[in-house]
Amino acid sequence: MKIVLVIDQFDDANNGTTISARRFAQALKEHGNEVRVIATGKPADYKYAVRQMRFFPIVEHLITSQGMRLAIPNRHVFEKAAAWADVVHFMMPSPLAIMGLKHVEKLGIPHTAAFHCQPENITFTLHLGNSQRVNDFVYTRFRNTFFNRFTHIHCPSEMIADQLRRHDYTAQLHVISNGISPQYFYEKRPKEDWMQGKFNVLMVGRYAGEKRQDVLIQAAAKSRHSGELQVILAGKGPLEKKYRRMAEVLPNPIVMDFYQPERLIEILHMADLYVHTADAEIEAMSCMEAFACGLVPVIANSARSATPQFALDGRSLFPAGDSSALAAQMDWWIEHPEQRAAMERRYAEHAEQYALARSIEQTEEMFRQAIAERN
Repeated sequence: MKIVLVIDQFDDANNGTTISARRFAQALKEHGNEVRVIATGKPADYKYAVRQMRFFPIVEHLITSQGMRLAIPNRHVFEKAAAWADVVHFMMPSPLAIMGLKHVEKLGIPHTAAFHCQPENITFTLHLGNSQRVNDFVYTRFRNTFFNRFTHIHCPSEMIADQLRRHDYTAQLHVISNGISPQYFYEKRPKEDWMQGKFNVLMVGRYAGEKRQDVLIQAAAKSRHSGELQVILAGKGPLEKKYRRMAEVLPNPIVMDFYQPERLIEILHMADLYVHTADAEIEAMSCMEAFACGLVPVIANSARSATPQFALDGRSLFPAGDSSALAAQMDWWIEHPEQRAAMERRYAEHAEQYALARSIEQTEEMFRQAIAERN
């Protein structure tokens, strides 16, 4: 198939949606498909380049601090891409996608969408993430302006598919994991000097309101083993300064940095425990990649997060937002290394059902259905 992916940012792998899109595009190619993208950045053989939107400095900082860029819609680009494509797949309901959808509809090109942008990803940035009314408004806005114009939507988890059903989305919903790349596999490697003698607790994710890294920092301070804990927050985002200030109470200086995938895999193979504190999450690829590498996860049990589905038993869950409960769970895993070692292998085996190759096959079938309907 000839597949066009529409995503505002594709070049810089500094947010979850872009990372998933790049991995998705590469895997589709390896399955024998031709893939091009419509995105910002420099033109390339695989890319129809569009210009980046510019905003007032405060707004610009807010967007880029989330690891995102927005693109200026371009009718001629979509006409050129649509003339080549068998199917156009839209990754998020941005202005680029909303305008592009109009042209794809007009030209009669098969098209599908993915639901990667949870309303809470927007509303927590505006300090309104816990307002059900505001989140419902965003779901409705997404539905009326964009998603109800599709007949097929990719949902990375059953949790988000259920949310779309509750909000009267009419498309056929395809629950397909974003998939774990084969480069994430079980391995234990010797700790580097900065990790030696410590129990290393890792979390991967943007420093943003809905991710709740503050809960992990508070839990580390409350732990009976606080003096031996090394907290590693892999990511970047607008709350970095806040979290660094919070972490000043920890006996061991917090490690906060953004790592490229190759380096992150090395850290995953050296860490002792993975914690995922997010209140809202569509799937949490970072958590999946962690347990694929052999880390036991401890996950916030939030109704707005799909991540609790990965817990194999109650020792991998804690009430969302409860730092005392998280501290107790971390202490249990520290004090029971034999059980932790046994569960590490169970989690690595559990990851096999989320293999990227399987997800690609399911997504290809969704594309074929959309093409057959249009024809």
